[in-house]
Amino acid sequence: MKYNIIKIALAGVLLSGMVSCSDFLNRPTVDTYNVDNFYENDEQCIQGVNYLYNSPWFDFLRGFLWVGEVMSGNLYMGESQYLDLSVNGTDADLVSMSNSLWSVNGHANTVIRNIRNSEGPSQAVKNQCIGEALTWKAFSYFFLVRIFGEVPIIHDNLAILNSGEYNNVYKATRANVYEYIIMTLEKAMELLPKSGANAEGRIDYYAAEALLAKVYLTKAGLSGQLNADDMDKAARYAKDVIDNSGRDLMETYSDIFRLQHNINKECMISWQWSAGRDPWTQQNGFQPEIALTGFSDFEENCWGGWRGPSVDLQDDFGVDPTDNPQTRLNETDVRRKATMMMAGDTYDYFWTDRGGFDYLRFIYDDGEYGKGGPNGEFQSPTGANVVKHLTGRQADHVAGLGVSAMSQATGLATHLLRFADVLLIYAEAMTGTIGETSDQSALDAINRVHRRAGYPEEDDFKAPLTREQIWKERRLELALEGDYWYDFVRRSYWQMDEVIDEVKNQRRNQWYNLGMAYEPYYETKVWSVDESQVRYNTDTPAPNVTAESFTLPLPAEDIVFNPNLAEPAQEVNVRASYKYDF
Repeated sequence: MKYNIIKIALAGVLLSGMVSCSDFLNRPTVDTYNVDNFYENDEQCIQGVNYLYNSPWFDFLRGFLWVGEVMSGNLYMGESQYLDLSVNGTDADLVSMSNSLWSVNGHANTVIRNIRNSEGPSQAVKNQCIGEALTWKAFSYFFLVRIFGEVPIIHDNLAILNSGEYNNVYKATRANVYEYIIMTLEKAMELLPKSGANAEGRIDYYAAEALLAKVYLTKAGLSGQLNADDMDKAARYAKDVIDNSGRDLMETYSDIFRLQHNINKECMISWQWSAGRDPWTQQNGFQPEIALTGFSDFEENCWGGWRGPSVDLQDDFGVDPTDNPQTRLNETDVRRKATMMMAGDTYDYFWTDRGGFDYLRFIYDDGEYGKGGPNGEFQSPTGANVVKHLTGRQADHVAGLGVSAMSQATGLATHLLRFADVLLIYAEAMTGTIGETSDQSALDAINRVHRRAGYPEEDDFKAPLTREQIWKERRLELALEGDYWYDFVRRSYWQMDEVIDEVKNQRRNQWYNLGMAYEPYYETKVWSVDESQVRYNTDTPAPNVTAESFTLPLPAEDIVFNPNLAEPAQEVNVRASYKYDF
């Protein structure tokens, strides 16, 4: 059965009483959770919002990487519409991500309605839970407007359902959608506590404020030039988070992405997954999509080895797949190894029951340890494989969470907004409309991120700090976390020609015959590259990047159900038309 985006948005009206998940902060069981017998006390109120931290987002997982990382040139994925920027409205993953984002909005709206109508919970807990749901609602619209551009605003599911007008709505302008996101986050901040909630991995006031800072930074160029007031607001909100939230950077970069640190002082908004699959959608399904064949205990669980961090991303990290692996042993930037595995890399936090994970040994060793990849052939087309979003073997999962993983299901949290991002948002916002700053607080912010990456104090950024320096630091810090494409989108609002040129000039293609260098090196530890055989693909042309490339089409089936979605967006007075009157 097909559903248009409005019906997907309305699904929460019917489904919020049936969807539940286990493990994250205790959840109601499927056979007992319904509106009539739930929300009777504080604990049930909190449990009733828990599933917004994972289940409705599950069908967005592929889109999260395909849009955020493949389209941006951070991740290579073969002959993909996302790699060559030719995605059309019938693409299955496009349809799934759209449905998922509208589902988040629908479920959030319904949770808010149910909690408002409940009488048992305390007002403080009701406020907290409504604030969390509002923040997730805002985040879903933040993805929608950056992916699809103009989209409808579905403020009240039940009202539209009762009116019968769900196939007769129009898109709102980008400016209207951003205003709606801002209004939603402002209301969330009114309701959320300022401390305590995030200690449990929950959204609190400062998490919503951090997202608001990012929204203002993104919106700042929407008119075609940077808006000074938006930049000032982004800086002010980010600075409040920096100064007052109690958040800080994790000392070790790679620890951010380990199971035992699913909840930590750096991560402000995260999807919190369970390793179970009952119901399906509560689990993290990233590992199968990006891990090497054989990386997990579940043989059928990994098919992503042929996808790899791009050559262009490696260029920004200052590494190359034809470098002698020995030259990377003393590299400065610890983020590279925590982001992508390359020849010579070993990891003590993967395969802990086998003494750690050795990348080349896994592929070429003749014993029980190796012959992965599959079957002793180097699989990556770029000379690297993804590290972030991986958990490893069963023993690693048990050591990290105390429970086993399942096939295509891990409990690793996905961090959507980190304190490091807030520091970089602040630094960039402080460059204002001129694109540079000598403000010491902006330099301090970016240098906190830079030093945690392994750089000594003498390598600190110096005044004047430029926007271009910050953009590169953002790429390295947040690589493969689903974010980079959206930096291009926000820049396209006011730097369209520059971002088109940048994407066209990326090294987005694959290498040929890297295994001809790596297998002999593994066997002899002598590095040699036959450049007549081991070469980068310069034959495939750059994608046809145009201004239209930075907005994906709405699913074709949605337009069939509601032809109004093909019409121009209608201007809406957001503050007058939509109210959070609670």
